[in-house]
Amino acid sequence: MLPASALPKPVTSLKPPKTLLRAAGAAIADFAMIRPGDRVLLGLSGGKDSLSLLHVLLHLRDKSPVRFELGAATVDPSIEGFDPSFLQNYLPGLGVPYFYRRQDIVGRALKTMRGNSFCAYCSRMRRGILYATAREHGYNVLALAHHLDDLAETFLMSAFHGGSLRTMKAHYVNDAGDLRIIRPFVYARERQTADFARRASLPAIMDNCPACFRMPAQRMHMKALLAEQEKTHKKLFSSLLTAIRPLMSE
Repeated sequence: MLPASALPKPVTSLKPPKTLLRAAGAAIADFAMIRPGDRVLLGLSGGKDSLSLLHVLLHLRDKSPVRFELGAATVDPSIEGFDPSFLQNYLPGLGVPYFYRRQDIVGRALKTMRGNSFCAYCSRMRRGILYATAREHGYNVLALAHHLDDLAETFLMSAFHGGSLRTMKAHYVNDAGDLRIIRPFVYARERQTADFARRASLPAIMDNCPACFRMPAQRMHMKALLAEQEKTHKKLFSSLLTAIRPLMSE
């Protein structure tokens, strides 16, 4: 994956691999994520997952019989070592309406956060900004690039530390009832987005926000646990998907 300093010219006709398209297409169909006339806003961090989803949705927008509009928005949390500003040059060449929001989330967290995970706090703040951006510009659907690995990690964290069986929803309506949130990659593996980003030379920034390394989170421990288990249980994620599927619906 290329650093931002080596940013290539955007490729508007870039076709994602069939396996990734099939995984996203199946999830979109199974959970009725995208409907005719939807205006979909993608939360674009600049990492491999969201950049992969950007190109998957671009391909589907142009090829799918279901007509929908696509825009993208980035929330820059002002974290040292995490700079998604290159996206402001990358997106215009793709013909996608783009909104860049810079917020001092770190500064605010230092003043107001009490005993919470920084990653959880940052996620809530960024989600609120994405909601506001979608409303301001008339988008009714927010697309997020969480994949099956994320859902599996969330499931284990909930079971181990929360005493409940929960994971991320594939498709749900927000509390205000005015936006639908979708995760088209819930059937896709993280290694698929990493492979696509590498082979297509997507200008993805580092996989994790540096703050996650400075403030270790439970999620990193779950990721390591799953990776170790998958070495001896090759169908681990297939089994986990079967187990969590009932939890993925609203």
